[in-house]
Amino acid sequence: MRRRILRSILTVLTITTVVLGVPLIYTAWLWVEDITRNDLQSRLDRISTEVIAQERVDGTVHDGLDVRAMSALVPEGGKLTIVYPAPQDNAARTDIGVAEVTDPLVESLSMGTSGSLRLEVPAGPMQSRQEQAVAAVALAVLASLGAAFSVAVVTARRVADPLRDVAARAARLAMGDFRPDPRRHGIAELDRVSDVLDSATVEIAGRLQREHALVADVSHQLRSRLTAVRLRLDELSTHADPEVVHEAEEAMAQVDRLTDAIDDLVRASRDEDATDRDPVPVMAELRGVVTEWTHPFHETGRELLLLGDESLQAPITGSRLREAVAVLVDNALMHGDGTCTISVRTVPTMSSRDPLICVEVSDEGEGIRDELAPHIFDRGFSAGGSTGVGLALARALVEADGGRLELQRRRPALFAVFLGSKLNRPQNATLTEPR
Repeated sequence: MRRRILRSILTVLTITTVVLGVPLIYTAWLWVEDITRNDLQSRLDRISTEVIAQERVDGTVHDGLDVRAMSALVPEGGKLTIVYPAPQDNAARTDIGVAEVTDPLVESLSMGTSGSLRLEVPAGPMQSRQEQAVAAVALAVLASLGAAFSVAVVTARRVADPLRDVAARAARLAMGDFRPDPRRHGIAELDRVSDVLDSATVEIAGRLQREHALVADVSHQLRSRLTAVRLRLDELSTHADPEVVHEAEEAMAQVDRLTDAIDDLVRASRDEDATDRDPVPVMAELRGVVTEWTHPFHETGRELLLLGDESLQAPITGSRLREAVAVLVDNALMHGDGTCTISVRTVPTMSSRDPLICVEVSDEGEGIRDELAPHIFDRGFSAGGSTGVGLALARALVEADGGRLELQRRRPALFAVFLGSKLNRPQNATLTEPR
C-alpha cells in the first residue's frame, strides 16, 4: 500500500514539475535575453543623447564626431556604427569598437534627422548567462522535487503504516485473537475504525462465550435425553421377540453414533485450528456414513457406493467430514436418482507440492436447475420444501477445517469437498469398493 500511495504522489509531483518547470525554464531563457537587449537599448539611448548634443543649429555635426564619451558605452568586443548628418556629404559614418563581430546580437535606434545607431555585441556571453539561468531554475526544480519526494515518503508512511496496522488487527480478530489494542495513530478516521474494532472485539468475545456456554448446555441436555432413550431401548433388548430385540439394538447403535457425533462436534467447536490436528483416514471416516445410509438407499431400490484410496489422510475433524458428507448423501437420496457414488481421490495444485484430497458425491438424477444453482448454499434457501439449512451447514463444517465445498457439476449433480492431504500411500494402493 505504501508503494501505491508513494507512486501516486510521485506521479502527480512529476507531472506538476514538468508542467510548471518547462515553461519556467523557457521563461528564464527569454528573461536573460530581454535583460541583455534592454541593456543595449539603454546604451543606445545614452549614445543618441551624446550625438544630438554635438549637433549645431543647422542640424549637422561639423569637424567630425567626438566619440570619446561614446566609446565607454560600447561593450567589450562590441561594435557601434553611427550615421549622423554632415555639411559636406549630408551623412557621415563612424565605427567604434572591433572591426567585425562574430555571431552578433544587434540592436538599432533611429534618431530621425539626427541619424541612426547600430550596436552589435557577441551573443556568446548572453547565451552563457542563459545557460546559467536555465541550470539554476532546473536545480531549483529538482530541489523542490526532492523535497516533495521526502514529504511524499513521510506522508505515505504516515498513511500506509496505520492502515496496515488496522488491517492486521482486523485479521487477528478474524483468527480469534480478541486482545484489545490501545494504539492510536492520530488520524481521526483510522482511530474511529480502531474504536469500532475495540467495540466489536468485546461484542464478539461475549457472543462466542455465550454460544460456547449454550453449546455446552445443549450438548449436556441432548446426552441426558439420549441416555434416557438408550436405557429404554436397553430394556427392549430383553424382549422375547427377536425382531424387537434386533430393532432395539439397531436403535441403540444409532443413539451411540449420535452421542459420539455430538461429543466430536462439541470438541471440534473448542478447537478451530485444523493445521495442528493429526491426520485421519478419510475412507475410514466415510465408511461409517455409507454404513448408516446404505439401508435407506436399499429401501428405495438404489445403491450407495464408496470408491477411493485407503491410504489418503487429511488433518481434519472426522465428525465434521461425516456430517458434511451425510448432508450431501441425504440430498442425493431425497432429490437425486440412481446410484449415489462417494469417491475419494487426490487433486494436484499449482501452489503446493502436496495435492488436495477431493471427496466427490454424485448421483444419476436430473441434477440442479440453472436458476437454483447459484443459491443452493444460501442458508434458508430450498426448492424442495425443506429448511434450507443442510448445504449451508455442510459448507460451514468443511470450511471450519480449512477446506471448501463446491458444486462441480449441475447435471447430474456432483458436489466436491476439497481437503488438505497427508499422503501415506503404500506400494500397491488400489481402489476399493465396499459391498
